[in-house]
Amino acid sequence: MTTLTHFNQSGEAHMVDVGDKKTTHRVATAEGVIFMQPETLQLIQVGGHKKGDVLGVARLAGIMAAKKTSDLIPLCHPLALTHIHIDFRVIVEQSTVYCQATAETHGQTGVEMEALMAVQVALLTIYDMCKAVDRGMCIDQVQLLNKSGGKSGAWQRKAISN
Repeated sequence: MTTLTHFNQSGEAHMVDVGDKKTTHRVATAEGVIFMQPETLQLIQVGGHKKGDVLGVARLAGIMAAKKTSDLIPLCHPLALTHIHIDFRVIVEQSTVYCQATAETHGQTGVEMEALMAVQVALLTIYDMCKAVDRGMCIDQVQLLNKSGGKSGAWQRKAISN
């Protein structure tokens, strides 16, 4: 097992120096779900929500969140994202909305945090827009699905949506 990189030899938190790392194409995908009442899901599906297109607003919020990740995670490097894609899938039989976000950059550090942030904020936005009708919604299973690029190479987990 490797050591935690966000601590120096004295045990103090610090931003990792990536200045000598090679610039590579980096991609990361994260996923998560929000569970809700079937009636809430139906409002989202038919566009009957007073606040408008829930998934459209959530997609924009996720994109904005990915771009602002380093503003919220203290030791995260600011990255020039080259692409962010957010996909939603309504799963009626489970009364959920599944969210998957993929972030890309050409840089010296990975985009895992940006993909995870996009999923979290997109799902939180769904919660925010629907809480007036369903305060019992539950965000769950937010996790890194895969990443590639950089010295550590590729990593992948099995998707929860299968």
